[in-house]
Amino acid sequence: MRAVVASGTGGPEVLSVGEVPDVEPGPGEVLLTVAATAVNRADTLQRQGFYPPPPGASEVIGLECSGTVAALGANVEGWQVGDQACALLAGGGYAEQVVVPAGQLMPVPAGIDLVTAAALPEVACTVWSNVFMVAGLKPGDSFLVHGGAGGIGTFAIQLASQLGARVFTTAGTAEKAALCTSLGADVAINYRDQDFVAVVKDETAGRGVDVILDNMGAKYLGRNVDALATEGRLVVIGMQGGTRGELDLGKLLAKRGAVVATSLRTRPAPDKAAICAAVVEHVWPLVADGLVRPIVHETMPLTEVAAAHRLMGEGGHTGKIVLAL
Repeated sequence: MRAVVASGTGGPEVLSVGEVPDVEPGPGEVLLTVAATAVNRADTLQRQGFYPPPPGASEVIGLECSGTVAALGANVEGWQVGDQACALLAGGGYAEQVVVPAGQLMPVPAGIDLVTAAALPEVACTVWSNVFMVAGLKPGDSFLVHGGAGGIGTFAIQLASQLGARVFTTAGTAEKAALCTSLGADVAINYRDQDFVAVVKDETAGRGVDVILDNMGAKYLGRNVDALATEGRLVVIGMQGGTRGELDLGKLLAKRGAVVATSLRTRPAPDKAAICAAVVEHVWPLVADGLVRPIVHETMPLTEVAAAHRLMGEGGHTGKIVLAL
């Protein structure tokens, strides 16, 4: 089958489409013929050699996809050949076919076309699991998401807003800030000329926010703690700003706060299945009603994978970059 292959580790130019061995579903697995996949920051790290797949996962890049069920392994229930679905993957999405644990397969929400559905699994599962399952965001809480114009950010803004939170976000340009506001952000902060801690404190009368979803890691660690309210929860899901930071435990103790770091890709299959089931139950109805929607910056053919990674690296995009087969 055709799939994206890498000539080595390095820049986007190492990626091209070539031939790899076909895959077959084992017990409890589904074979999906891929219609589209989407580019994630983790994909660019894997390309550079910094984020290898978990043991047993496909070496082919790709953490999500959409497509049509082509075959069922033993003991799979609830799916039939020909069903359309989208899937959360540990790898393998940049290919014509992929094997998926049945619990990580989700129906395509009503009103979403099959190609666009590829932009949903990673953002929906990341946001729901971290913001709601881990951090416990509830109606009336205040919520800050960094990088509001990206794939995770655009989805988090919409979902938190629809579920009754007051939403703060950071963005790097006035245009991106305006997009965030249009999606439901109450306060959009341009991090290039505003201090998000000062804005949060000013907008909350000094209280701070209840939940922060952070993709920066070390660079924002101390400032995120400063921006937390008493009993606030900081969830770190990325390390774009470095891996080692200094944490003032005195401030965290005084706030009775929590700092949690999570990774979705390396979780056991039963955990991922539980997250996918919760997303189908709680998030898909909002998507089907048009209240939360995937934001797609551009859809490109799989053969332009190097250009798609280059676009991701430049950082000027908003929402998701989709690769169609």
